[in-house]
Amino acid sequence: MGAWLVGLLILLGTCVAVDAARFSTVVIDPGHGGRDKGAYWGGVRESHLNLKVAQKLEGLLKKRGIRTVMTRRSDVFVSLGSRAAIANRYGSSVFVSIHFNASTNRSIKGVETFYWGSRGRIIAGAIQRRLPSRVKTINRGIKRRGFTVLVQTRSPAVLVECGFISNSSERGRCSTRWYQETAARAIYDGLMACR
Repeated sequence: MGAWLVGLLILLGTCVAVDAARFSTVVIDPGHGGRDKGAYWGGVRESHLNLKVAQKLEGLLKKRGIRTVMTRRSDVFVSLGSRAAIANRYGSSVFVSIHFNASTNRSIKGVETFYWGSRGRIIAGAIQRRLPSRVKTINRGIKRRGFTVLVQTRSPAVLVECGFISNSSERGRCSTRWYQETAARAIYDGLMACR
């Protein structure tokens, strides 16, 4: 399929399973953990939020009968290379890394999704079309970045930044069960649109 057609389909808000992912397994990667706490603002640790959203996403996928693999299930350290290696054990899979963002500019807020390959781009677009409006924040778009977990993972891979915990109002919202469940549902719906 030509790149122009893929771009058109992304613009139209659709996924093409042949180019996106015919997956039977979702590898869920709660970012950071253990000695790597991630961002820390106002008493909120990114690693804890990542795990909460990842667990909610896993629950939604399991209810649909989709096999899930978690790179971590508790507050433990897992190296970036090990996260990719876990994902690479599973054929017919997609990899979703869950994160929350931070900036020294505390006014910045919003959600964004990163990808590396073309199939990851389609999935990132599907997630990003849902996430900002559902959690009611700024759409910071999809971006191509060479993060280790994206580059070293052979399956389609995305990294979702679910909000800025450096922004006090967004941090308060990110810490609520509603926000975490809504973010997980948006990610889930984006994945299902590409299946």
